[in-house]
Amino acid sequence: MKRIYSNISLADRNSFGVQQSAATLVEFESAQDLRDYFMEHRPERWYVLGAGNNTLFTQDYDGVLFTPISRKRTILASTEDYVELRAEAAHDWDELVEWSVNEGLWSVENLSAIPSSVGAAPVQNIGAYGAEAKDAITVVEYFDTRTLEVVRLNNADCHFAYRESVFKQELKGHVIILAVEFRLSRHAKPNLGYGDVITEVEARGGATLRNIRDAICAIRSRKLPDPKVLGNAGSFFKNPIVERAVADSLLLKYPDMPHYAMPGDDSKLKLAAGWLIDRAGLKGYRDGSVGVHDRQALVLVNHGGATGGDVMRLAYYVCGKVKEMFGVEISPEVNVL
Repeated sequence: MKRIYSNISLADRNSFGVQQSAATLVEFESAQDLRDYFMEHRPERWYVLGAGNNTLFTQDYDGVLFTPISRKRTILASTEDYVELRAEAAHDWDELVEWSVNEGLWSVENLSAIPSSVGAAPVQNIGAYGAEAKDAITVVEYFDTRTLEVVRLNNADCHFAYRESVFKQELKGHVIILAVEFRLSRHAKPNLGYGDVITEVEARGGATLRNIRDAICAIRSRKLPDPKVLGNAGSFFKNPIVERAVADSLLLKYPDMPHYAMPGDDSKLKLAAGWLIDRAGLKGYRDGSVGVHDRQALVLVNHGGATGGDVMRLAYYVCGKVKEMFGVEISPEVNVL
């Protein structure tokens, strides 16, 4: 079943809470819904809008927005070592994490409290606290708008990287994700590589699944604003990846600068965009109705009544200040329309 809306407000369908509208929005449950729509209408301009947690509208959208509504979750296989699971695109990400923790299954606990739908997870290869969605994803199933067929893509062919995937590159604008399959482990494998996580987990009694999830939820709730209270899209900027020589030069001047190795590439290091923004003096900075959050500099917020253009002007200002002070370019990870 699909529902089609015309000239629909998007204010409650994007976490920034900006007041824009869409010419057409289609809610779909299945590939057949999509096939029927594309065969009849052949839309030239379209975009997938899931939970709206990583999208910033800067103007009314004059094309078609496709929103998945199926939230089914199905166990595909269960052994002594792992569980294979399929979740439909509209399934809430954090509900999936909570379910896995309750079932004693490891692999996604570090990705707790990330506001996202399952369908969006592989696009950005969402990550936090040393873990990424790719670590658990086995298959991504999508609808190809060119052939009107369903395709199943295995992990390797998704070309996952830091905040990257084939869905942001070769397949961008061509496919709509229907479901994602995961392999979750029954064997304990705590990932406690971040200092604040270790401290929080130890304070709760040690590295159990529940303690890790609760610790990460607590950390995120302290640092990140609730989009229902203060419009935001979580981390607005990607952590920049720079040549090791650039990082070494900066470390001579800023020895406390956080930096992280890039697995498989010793020539580059990842820097912490939040630290760069903070050190540039922008944490808590406000420009009218928009600002940099006062507890997490990675987050841009709508204090009320801001437009997408207001948010982007602030983003450009932040990028410019970081470039001016450190010579490092940072860029948004939010999708801007």
